[in-house]
Amino acid sequence: MTSGSPSNPFLAGSMISDPRFFVGRKAELDAITARMTGSPPVSVNVVGKGGIGRSSLLYHFVQTYEQRVQNPQRYVVSYFNLSSPLFHREEGFYLTIARELYNLPKVRSQKVLTKPFHVKNFERHTFSVVLGEWKRHGVLPVLCLDQFEALFHHPKEFNDGFFDNLSFLLNSNILMLAIASHRPLKYYQHRYKLSSNFFNLGDAINLGDLTEEEARELVSLPASLGGEAALTSEEQLLARQWGKNHPLLLQLAASVLWEAHQQNLDVQWAKEKFIQKSRGIPRTGFSWKFWPFSS
Repeated sequence: MTSGSPSNPFLAGSMISDPRFFVGRKAELDAITARMTGSPPVSVNVVGKGGIGRSSLLYHFVQTYEQRVQNPQRYVVSYFNLSSPLFHREEGFYLTIARELYNLPKVRSQKVLTKPFHVKNFERHTFSVVLGEWKRHGVLPVLCLDQFEALFHHPKEFNDGFFDNLSFLLNSNILMLAIASHRPLKYYQHRYKLSSNFFNLGDAINLGDLTEEEARELVSLPASLGGEAALTSEEQLLARQWGKNHPLLLQLAASVLWEAHQQNLDVQWAKEKFIQKSRGIPRTGFSWKFWPFSS
């Protein structure tokens, strides 16, 4: 492949960080926005299997929320991946989030938001006090917490006391959470024998396959950006047949077909590579819907 060859627009296996290549999920994004802007705000749990796009959805919401609300100055929204070692301890949880919020340009430009952070250390009580000051100024922090199940690997740090404090912040409308996990939070409560009321709060969004329209838009990238589609019509059809409407499988199918096209390889090569790379990816999904955690 020469240095002048076009780049592959299909991102199989990685979180989509470039908003230009994020496709669909309008209903889910609208649902999170509605719960954030509601009175009171309602936290959400985005539930889905590996490869269904939980991380990309949360990250895209962070990137675009200011265009989705009438009064973006009322919200500070940030993304965190809780599988990071920074979140292995409760104090690290508070400190990492505080540092990220403090360093956001939107926050640094407002003295009333940075002043509460001028404390010696960050722990449970301090974190609550600082965010309480934001509430006094009419600002709601929205934390998009990805890989939330990672917290349960450290039960001594993240126990009922930790979750009770989060529950207090949510009930007091001091904080909103958008939590991504493989299973509903109730599952983890039962598995790890937790009793906190935190697990009875909010709504759940079951993230399933893309719609037919969204799947067509994905395999036609970057045509939706005003460019020429990377795949021919026949290749787009093959990608849809192989990947169905599953986000990761579609990206993978389109990616190997693009690679084959660039290297003048046949469709059989692309198919064999798709089969090899798609092993282990869950094939079943379900349509998104909402239900209370308590049901």
